[in-house]
Order: sequence, then C-alpha cells, then structure tokens
Amino acid sequence: MLTETGIGGIDRESVSVDARGIEAAADWGTLKSPENYVGYERTQNFASPGGAVVDKPRMYERRARLRLNEWALSGDWTVTKETAALNKPNGGIAYRFHARDLHLVMGPAAPGTFIRFRVLIDGRPPGAAHGIDIDEQGNGTVTEQRLYQLIRQPKPIADRQFQIEFLGPGVEAFAFTFG
Repeated sequence: MLTETGIGGIDRESVSVDARGIEAAADWGTLKSPENYVGYERTQNFASPGGAVVDKPRMYERRARLRLNEWALSGDWTVTKETAALNKPNGGIAYRFHARDLHLVMGPAAPGTFIRFRVLIDGRPPGAAHGIDIDEQGNGTVTEQRLYQLIRQPKPIADRQFQIEFLGPGVEAFAFTFG
C-alpha cells in the first residue's frame, strides 16, 4: 500500500517478531487453567468458605491449599455481578493454576488513584517467575484498569498457588487469564 501511494525506500524483507510480555503467544502445551471471571455472574470454582455474598461487603477467608483452578478471597470484599472490590486494606486473592503465565484484569475503583500490592507464588516471592508488572520480590502497583501480567514462570510448568495481597483498599478485580 505504501508503494502504491508513491512512498519509496521500503525494505521488502520479512521480519521476525520477538514478542515479549503479554504479547507472547500462550504456551498451549502446558496450559491447564481456563480464563475465569471474578464477578459472581460468570465465575467458576470460587472456594472461600461460605461462598460469595453478592452485592454486600463481607469478610472472606481462604483455605491454606486450593485445588487446581480454585480461587478464593481473603479480607473485606464486595462481590458484584462483574467484579470483586476490596473495601479495606490487606485483602487478597489466591488462585491455584497450571500455566506459564497468570494475568489479572484489575484497576483502581477511583480514577487517578493507585494501590500497591505484593504477589507470592507457592508462598514465596516469584523471583525469576515474575511477570512484567511486578519485580522479583513480587511488588507492584495498580494504576489503571487493564490486564496485569503477574507471573511468567520458567519451565518446568507445574501446578502453582498464586497469591496477591493489596496493601490498600479500592482495587477492583475482573478476570484471570492464563497463557
């Protein structure tokens, strides 16, 4: 199209794409965790004792160990049709997954605010398994509503227990995706 419009000097050689971060294709051979929504309308495998109380604040607890593809809240959350919103500091989400990558779509409820968080994998900082939105110690900050890449683990890929703790209130979590 550029040549047709008279623009010259275009290299016609193919280029290879070196996709990194969330642009990298999923590792389909090891993926055993499906996308899952956090709001009550479309979630699956919610494992906090007592289940979800919809559209009302509630203190949640999580079991120490989850089964594959189960997830749970801890702390004071309000679960709505499409989200789970943290009402008070130091609430968290845990998810047992099997995939190279774990992403969480989330953001601050109030535009222009931010919420610091910390991620653990199997109870420890992620180190080399950290995604692009956290450091090796698992520290990150929610600054806008978007997809955050939290885990990109090196091989071998195995069942792992992910945990995120938010140090302040006001985060809204929407969905987990895996790759």
